[in-house]
Amino acid sequence: MDNSSGVGVLDKAALVLSALETGPTTLAGLVAATGLARPTAHRLAVALEHHRLVSRDLQGRFILGPRLGELASAAGEDRLLATAGPVLARLRDITGESAQMFRRQGDFRVCVATAERMSGLRDSIPVGTQLAMTAGSAAQVLLAWEEPDRMQRGLRGSRYSAVALAAVRRRGWAHSVGEREAGVASVSAPVRSPSGKVIAAVSVSGPIERLSRQPGRLHAPAVIAAAERLSEVLRRSGAE
Repeated sequence: MDNSSGVGVLDKAALVLSALETGPTTLAGLVAATGLARPTAHRLAVALEHHRLVSRDLQGRFILGPRLGELASAAGEDRLLATAGPVLARLRDITGESAQMFRRQGDFRVCVATAERMSGLRDSIPVGTQLAMTAGSAAQVLLAWEEPDRMQRGLRGSRYSAVALAAVRRRGWAHSVGEREAGVASVSAPVRSPSGKVIAAVSVSGPIERLSRQPGRLHAPAVIAAAERLSEVLRRSGAE
């Protein structure tokens, strides 16, 4: 299928943005993914960075920029975020624990929505909080279905292993106990785009005293159901 719009520079810029959809990419990776000449790929990526449509992570790799999220929010098109609030609130009420949704941004995962436990001891993660991808059940979910080379890079310095990620893929959910923070346990499950790509993680988290050292036994079914509900919203909106 010919995806050309007839405006060459825009078509090439769209190729660059599409190549960054899967995560942080070096200039060499952009060249390989787009088929563009290296000077052209670099010139377009830098120009898009100027307009905040592209950014860089801590290693200098190109990533999608914050302006894309701002535009989506302004247009009211981010149905995932619009739907996440009620779904997370219901998950909190079912489990009695704080619920969150995370998206990956470079080497971090960012809390983009939350529903906190109303009272008592709780794990509080405000919207906008950046957490490392090296620990926690949400980090495991966001990395488990990546391409093998990206997964191997993500495992460097992490507190979980390739064996743990294989178990996450097999079960369809992840849990952690004292991995991100001492005394805190969590359970997470993937939210998928209409194409099946994992684009977010839904989690519940709280003190080990309540979640136990096997929190998945308590809360995995509810977390999976919430994540599947959000995935279904995206499938329906993608079909419209």
